[in-house]
Formats: sequence, structure tokens, C-alpha cells
Amino acid sequence: MKKSERMSRIKTRKRIQHQQLAIRNPNSETLFAIILAALYCSSDNESYSSRNFHLINHCLNRLHRSLPQYLSPPILSLLPILLNSKSDEIACKSAELVGAASLISIEMNEMITLEDGIIMGLINLMLGSSSSDVSVAACNATLDLLTTSIGRQRLLHFSVLEKLIVCFIQEYKPFPAVVSLFSDLKGSGSCLRMVFEEEEYTVLLFHATLVLINSCTTKQLQDIPGNLSKSFINHLKRLWEEVHRMILCCTSLNYSQERHFCASNIGTNNLAESIFRLSIGNNQVEEHSNVKEIMRSIFPLGEVDFQQFILDYWEMSPLLIKGSLKDSLKQGNIFGCLVECFQSKEIPSFLLSMLKKLTSCPPIESDELNVHHFLEEARDNLGCPIIYEQDIRVVRTHYSEELHYSFRQSGSSRSEAHFFNVNDMLECEEAYNSGYTIALRGMEFRFESIAAIADGLAALFGQPSAGVNMYLTPPHSQGLSCHSDDHCVFVCQLGGVKEWNIFPRSSLQLPRLYQSNGNWPDSDPENQAVNGKLQFLLKEGDVLYIPRGFPHEARATIDEDGSARFSLHLTLAIEVEPPFAWEGFVRVALNHWCEKQGGPQRQFSDSMSWSLYITSVNLLHVAIKLIGDNDSTFRKACLVGQISLSTATEGWLSMNQRMIFNYLTSRINTESKFSDFLEFLETAVQKHEDFFQQLRWLQHLTMERDSSHGSCISSTDTRTILHFCMQHKDIVEDAFLLVKSKFCAEVLFEDVEPNYKMLLERYKRVRQQYTKGMLSLHLTS
Repeated sequence: MKKSERMSRIKTRKRIQHQQLAIRNPNSETLFAIILAALYCSSDNESYSSRNFHLINHCLNRLHRSLPQYLSPPILSLLPILLNSKSDEIACKSAELVGAASLISIEMNEMITLEDGIIMGLINLMLGSSSSDVSVAACNATLDLLTTSIGRQRLLHFSVLEKLIVCFIQEYKPFPAVVSLFSDLKGSGSCLRMVFEEEEYTVLLFHATLVLINSCTTKQLQDIPGNLSKSFINHLKRLWEEVHRMILCCTSLNYSQERHFCASNIGTNNLAESIFRLSIGNNQVEEHSNVKEIMRSIFPLGEVDFQQFILDYWEMSPLLIKGSLKDSLKQGNIFGCLVECFQSKEIPSFLLSMLKKLTSCPPIESDELNVHHFLEEARDNLGCPIIYEQDIRVVRTHYSEELHYSFRQSGSSRSEAHFFNVNDMLECEEAYNSGYTIALRGMEFRFESIAAIADGLAALFGQPSAGVNMYLTPPHSQGLSCHSDDHCVFVCQLGGVKEWNIFPRSSLQLPRLYQSNGNWPDSDPENQAVNGKLQFLLKEGDVLYIPRGFPHEARATIDEDGSARFSLHLTLAIEVEPPFAWEGFVRVALNHWCEKQGGPQRQFSDSMSWSLYITSVNLLHVAIKLIGDNDSTFRKACLVGQISLSTATEGWLSMNQRMIFNYLTSRINTESKFSDFLEFLETAVQKHEDFFQQLRWLQHLTMERDSSHGSCISSTDTRTILHFCMQHKDIVEDAFLLVKSKFCAEVLFEDVEPNYKMLLERYKRVRQQYTKGMLSLHLTS
């Protein structure tokens, strides 16, 4: 052996000995130096690559065991190189190190995700590695990064989602198949995980895809190419149908005994949320194409037309429109599709078939203007089976007493949600045969044809949405007991015959939404028969209008041929939410007038003047409430946002709305009493109520504008207003009278109208997004 070669080997041996000695008791700087030197030597001299890769691997193991102590920024800077290593073992260990480090803390996760090279290295390994072990490690590391919002947004920034969707559409046919579900929490319908008959890599990749979809904003969802989004959601829906049937049947599997099965962390709710989100990618308010058809169906020629209905009946008196739906039912339009289903099958079998297709519709807050906020609140239960008392009621009235069916598998207390399964649905058939009515809520979220009806009806009456319930009543039976509603309904009789009793309102005042009069207090039939009771016999094709506040009850009765049949009807509910009653329009007018004053910087010389102005404006809001307590016009639905059907309709309706607005401002100007305001505020404080919290929806008008012109409601509370009024009583009263007279004299209908319509469109948009999302979870086969 040559002397030079011998000396080179001795130096190499000594260098390795020094490295091994350093590894036994390393610090961050030592590990960084060793890894860097090993990487340099590997690229400089191929003969030492294997040995140096082993050394790097040893360092990575040491780093992994010592987390978070030795993970310094210099070592992080080496990770992109290590992730792209030619050694599968080093690439795998590096990915595992990234994943473990990202779970240490939010700060560490952020530090890692801000390194572009690390993100790109993981993506390349996840989608391009030929080693399954490396791909699995990269997928796991990516899922670890996705545990924080910044991690999810960083991955979305690199367009990973689109790449993953393309990967699934092109590479994975057929789609991953679910073989079973499992749960760690007994008795819950929403904590189920999926078991796949697929390799681990495919399942992890699928999990990452769903996590990213469920992190998208509406804008990011819209950026996904339409063809990819549509194709992927079709795959997800087919998978969802399989999963939904398993949920209903309570399918379970001891997956740990079957090695070829892969138990995932993908929840059924994760899958449902992805379908929901992809379905709402289109953020545009849709055109109301069904308004004219709704108009023709409910208000046909020769009967009461729409103008006469608004002027003589709307929110004032019941009205029966006989046979108005007959043409629609015969031609299969509007309601025809639902009727055909009932007429073509036996009721019990069809009922069971329909219930199996339904999922629960979690309620959305009435003033929610961001559907993603709703998803954050409801995601744990999204896609779960229908819930008793929320989505479905099974009820009958016996001697004026309302009885609710008791299911054998119901929860131990009424506070526990009762998720329906197949056995419960079979019990619905038993209940129906025993005289119970099956009442399904939210039909507009379950059937596209009914969603179109609700959308058109809402547009016809200038509201953001309309609700639809279905009632299937067996022969000679009564479902709900006598009660009144806080919303107007159109009862559409689709099958059978039903006899309705409608009793006079106990007060001429209209009930506000969410403040129902409750059950009719006097249930004695002999007493109900007096004082103007109205009776209506609804046959197939008839429509009965019942204004809010009118107590009513109904019973299925015999048909024209003397036979006793089931009764099927839909109730189309016009719920007038606070912003879209005339009270709301006047509040929008006040808010707009305040904006035109220009804010404190331009109009008010000192803080006291500004405080007097703010207090006066808020007292005007109190005045609107108090006058509305006694004047039903304030509580009536505002039709300013109604979709125009013709020039003639637009003309008389516009004139009618302007007359109402002028009447309301006149009432405010003449009926506002300062002493009433103080009494109201004192009572509210004593009851620990904050009246101004009810007006938080006004902030939606100024969300996207300069905060200096914001709503006066935003920083107001009842106690503060009362204290200021009592402390400066005389000057507050004078200031109020001045502000009130200026508002009533200066406010113009045409100035308010655009602001009101803008608010209406925002409410409509969220309702349509919610409806789209829920419809996408309804099974079609």
C-alpha cells in the first residue's frame, strides 16, 4: 500500500472517530456541522456516500430523539436538501423529523411552514417518490403541518390542493372504497371514522385532500378549475352515498383483525364538509327563475291576483285559493315531482325510502352572513343522520293533547340528540299506522325542486329565504294541536283532504319572529266554535293562506268519494326576519342618515356633542321598537326587495312601499316620548337585558366601509345609555328632539333603498350557499 493512500485512510479514520465522539454528546451546532460536512463529502467523493448517508441518518435519529432541544434554524435550513436526498432512508427520516417538529408547538409549526424548500420537498416526496415508505412519511408529515391554520394556508399557497385532486382523478380509479366505520364514542352519530380497503398511502393522500378543501375560503374554492371541482365532487358523492348507508345501518367491523384494511382518521363529517364546501364554490346570488311560475300557481287568473292579495289579505286575513295548484300537479311542474312519488308507491314503503336519503340540517343563525362561520360551529355533526325533534317530528293530537311518539332506541334524556337509524325509520311506519303524523322540516334543503319553490316564493315577497315543511297525516288523524305561528304560511294540499279550523287572533298586533304566541290557550272546542272561527276544507290542489298569529288546527278527513285517505301537504313559510320587516327598513334608513352626517370628525366640536348625538340616535332605535309594539305596520314584511314581475306590478308596489315609509317616519316624529324611553331602558337594565344586542345586524351594513362612518350601535349597551340619559336628562331630551326632527325631515326613501337591497342580497347569498351545501348531501338514489 502506498504511503499517501495509507495516510489518507488514517486521516479518514480519525475524522470518523472524532465525528462519532461528537455524536455521543452533541449540541445543535455540532449536529449541523456534521450533517453539513457529510453532505459536502458525499457530493465531493462518491466512495464515501454510503458511509456519510449512514452518518446523516444517525444524526437525524439523534435530532428526532432530542426534539425540540436541537432543532435550530441552521438545521431547518438543511431540511430541504435532506428531503431531496438520493437516499430513501434519509428522505424518509427527514420527513418524519419535519412532522414530529411541527407538532411541538404552533411557533415551531409556523417556522417550518415558512420555509418554502421544506414545503416543496414534502410535496415532491408525497406525489413523486417511487418508495411507498417515503411517500407515507411525507403524507404523515404534511398532515402534521396541516394541524395549524398557517400550515393549511401555506400548503394552499403552493397549489397543493389542485395537484392532489388531479392525482386522484387521474390515478385512483375506482376511488378509495369504504368498507366500514368505527367510533371511539358510543352512541354518537357524528364521531365515526372510515375504514378503507386501500393501501395506507392512498388513504393519507385522500385525508390531506379533504383537510385542504375544508380549509378553503370561498375565493379559494372558486379558484379550483370547474371541471376538476365537478369531477371530484362526483367521486365524493358516490363515496358519501356508501358511507351514509353504513351510518344508518350501524355497520361496524373489527378492523384490527383484518390487516388489509386501513383504519383512517377521516371522519364521516370531514367527507360531508368537503362535499358541502365544494358545492358552494359559486358565490353568486342566483336568478329567481321560478317567481313567475310560483305566481301563476298560487295566484292564478280569475282568482285573487297578487296586488289584491297584498292589499286585502297579506298579514291580515286567511284566504283559500281553490284549485290553484291543479295545473301544476297535472303537468308535473313545481310540486308535481313530489306528488308523483307518493302516488306511485305505497305510503309506508315510500316514507322509508325517502327517510333513508336524508341527512340532518344543523340550524344556521338568522343573522349569520358567513357560511364558513356556520361550518366551524356545525362541522362535528355535519352529515349526521336526521335528528328527532330537529329534522323530524312524529306527533298526533288526542283530545286536544299533543303526543310525541316515543322511539324504542331514543336517548336517555330529552337533552341528548336522537340520531335516526334504519330501525327508527321502520318505527315511523308503525307510528304512521297508529295515527301519528310524520312532519319533516327543512324540505327546501333536501329536494332541489322544493328549494326552487322556496327561492321563488322568498323573491316574490322580498325576503332572503322561505322555509318548507312536509306533513304526512294518516286518515282521520290530527297531527299538531291548535297553535299559532310567528310567520305566515301557504298550505299547499298535494294529496288527500284536510279540514282546517282557523281562529281569530287574540290581538291585532302581529307577532315578531321568534316570539310566537305559542299554543292556543283555550282548547275547549265549544269555546273555540264562537267568536269568528273559520273552517276550510282543503282538497288536492288547494292553497290556504294563514297569516302569522292566527291559531289553527287541521285533521285529515274523507275524500269526495267517501274514502278515507292520507293527507299530504307542504307549508311554505315566509319568516320575516328583523332586518326585513318595516322596523328593519326604518333602522336601515336611520343608519344611512347617520352616515350622511359625516361622523364625529366633521360635525361635532367636542366629545359631549358627539355623545349627545350618539345617544339621540340610539333613543330613536328605542322609539322604533316602542311604536312597533303598538303599530302593526312596523312589524309587517317590507317588500322593497321584491323581484318585479311586470312594470305594472313594480309601479303600484313601489308607490305602496313609499306611502308606508312616509307613514312610519310621520309616526316616529309625532309619537316618540322621552319618558317612555327612560322607563323602557330602566326595565331592560333591571331584567339584565341589552336591547341593542338585538340590533347587531346593523353592523353588516358598514362592515366593508370606513369605520368612522360605522353604525352607532356597535359600541352601545343599554346600561350606558340609561346612565348618560339620567345624568344629562334635560340636554339629552333637547338633543333627541332635534335629531328626531332632522331625521324625519331629511331621510329619503330612494337613498335608503340601495342600502336595504344590498343587505338583502348578502342575506340571500348565505342562505343560498347553505341550501346548496345541504342539497349536495341528499342522496339521489
